[in-house]
Amino acid sequence: MTTSDVISLFLKDEAATIRLGEDLALALKAGDCLALSGDLGAGKSSLARAILRAMADDEGLEVPSPTFTLVQSYDLRIAVSHFDLYRLGDPAELTELGFDEALQSGICLVEWPEMAGSELPAECITLTLTHEAPGRRATIEAAGAQNTRIRRVLAIREFLDAAGYPTAKRRFLTGDASLRAYEAIYPKAGSQRIILMDWPPLAEGPPVLDGKPYPKVAHLAENAYPFVAIADTLRKDGFAAPEVYRVDYNKGILLIEDLGSDGVLDAHGQPIIERYRESVACLARLHALKLPHDIPVGKGHVHHIPDFDRTAMKMEVRLLLDWHLPWKRQGVPATEAERAEYLAIWDALIDELATAEKNLLLRDFHSPNIIWREHESGIRKIGLIDFQDAMIGPTAYDLASIVQDARVTIEPDLFRQLMDDYLTLRRAQGGFDEAGFMKAWAIMSAQRNCKLAGLWVRLLQRDGKPGYLKHMPRTLSYLNVALKHETLAPLRDWCARAGIGQNES
Repeated sequence: MTTSDVISLFLKDEAATIRLGEDLALALKAGDCLALSGDLGAGKSSLARAILRAMADDEGLEVPSPTFTLVQSYDLRIAVSHFDLYRLGDPAELTELGFDEALQSGICLVEWPEMAGSELPAECITLTLTHEAPGRRATIEAAGAQNTRIRRVLAIREFLDAAGYPTAKRRFLTGDASLRAYEAIYPKAGSQRIILMDWPPLAEGPPVLDGKPYPKVAHLAENAYPFVAIADTLRKDGFAAPEVYRVDYNKGILLIEDLGSDGVLDAHGQPIIERYRESVACLARLHALKLPHDIPVGKGHVHHIPDFDRTAMKMEVRLLLDWHLPWKRQGVPATEAERAEYLAIWDALIDELATAEKNLLLRDFHSPNIIWREHESGIRKIGLIDFQDAMIGPTAYDLASIVQDARVTIEPDLFRQLMDDYLTLRRAQGGFDEAGFMKAWAIMSAQRNCKLAGLWVRLLQRDGKPGYLKHMPRTLSYLNVALKHETLAPLRDWCARAGIGQNES
C-alpha cells in the first residue's frame, strides 16, 4: 500500500460510524471483500450493521451476530455475506463456509479477518477501527478502483456537509448505462427526499475520429454545465425540469429537485396510454419554441448547445457497421465496399435534412427518462430528467425516441395514436411543414435505430452488459417501419442485402 491508498477518518460518535457505514454501502460492489479489524467494542459490528441496513434500505433490518453461525447471508440489492471468523478453527474452513462463491456474486463483510490467515483475497479492503477519545478512528486501506470508489463517496459526504446536510441519510437510487449514478438524500428524519447526481469527470478515452474521442464527436456532455443550463431554460419556459439546489462543477456532484418516482409504464412494464399521449403533447409544445444556442450558466460560463451535425450522426450510425454487422456474421466485418456504400447513403440522407425543422432535441426522450406527475396539469405533468446531451437538430428525432421507445414495445395502434396526437397539435400551431417533418422523422428514426442496433452489441461485447440485447428485435422492427418511407429506399436496399431487418435473430 502507498500513502495515497490509506484513508484515515475520525468518527466522533456512534452516529458518525453509522454514516460511514451508509457511505461504504454506496461504494461497495459485487466482488468486494471488506475486512473489519479492531478490538472488542471498537465498532466492527456497528459498522457492518449500518452497511447492511443501508443496502437493504431498512433501518429496522435484523442483523444477528454471526459469531456462532460464522456467516449470515442477505439477499439485498447486491447479495451480502457477513462473516465473523472469531471462532474459526482453521483458515481452510473458510472454503467450506462458501466464501469464494459468496465473493463471486456479492460482497463479503469479514469481522476478525486475522483468523483467515492468507485465505482472504489480496485485493481486500481493510478497515481498522481503534479507540480514540472521545470517539474512534477508522483507517481504510484500499487500492485502485476500490480506493477511488471509497474516496468518491466520502467526497460526496463532504459536499453534503458543505450544503448544510451533515447528518443526511443517503440511499442508492439508480445508475444508468453512463458513468452517472443517483442517490436519494434525506436531509433529516422525516424530510422529503432530494436527489444527488453523482457525475464524475468523463475520462478522455481513445481517439475514434480526427483524433477525438467518441464523447467529443457525438457531443456528449462532459460536465454538469449543460445539465444546469438546459434545466434552467426548460423551467423558465414552464416545463417540469428539476431545480438545481447546489452543484460542484469541478467534482461533478449536484443536488437537484425530486420530481417524483412514477413513470409512464405500468407494473408489467407496458405503456400507459394516457401518459404517453401527454408526453407527446409536451414534446409538441417544446418543438414550437425557439431556444437559444448559448445559455449563461454558473459564474461567467456560457453553455453552447451543440448542433446534431453530420459528424455526430455518422459516428452514431457507424455502430451498426462496427458492432452489429460483425456480431450478426459471427465475427466477419463489413467489406470496404459495404462500408463505403452505407456511409454514402447516410451522407445523402443527412443532406435531405438541410431544410428540416431544427430546434432543441433532448436526445433520449423515452420511458426511462420521463416522470409522471399525476397532480400537475398540462406540460408540467411530464417531468424531464435526462437532457444533459441535448443538441440543436431535427426535432423529429425526439418524436422518434418516444413513439418508438427503445425499452418497450409500442404497438402499431398506439404508435398511430401518438403520431396523430403530435401532428394535430403541430398543425394547430401554424406554419408546420408536415411532409418535410415526416421525411425528417423517417431519417431520424432510421438513424437512431441503426445506432441502437450497434450499441446493444457494444454493451454486450465491450462492456459485459448482455441485458440490453433483449431490445434488439424491437429495434430492428422499428427500423423496418422507418425504412418504408420512399426517401430511405437506398438504405432499405442496403439493409436487405446485408440481411438486416425485422426478422433478424
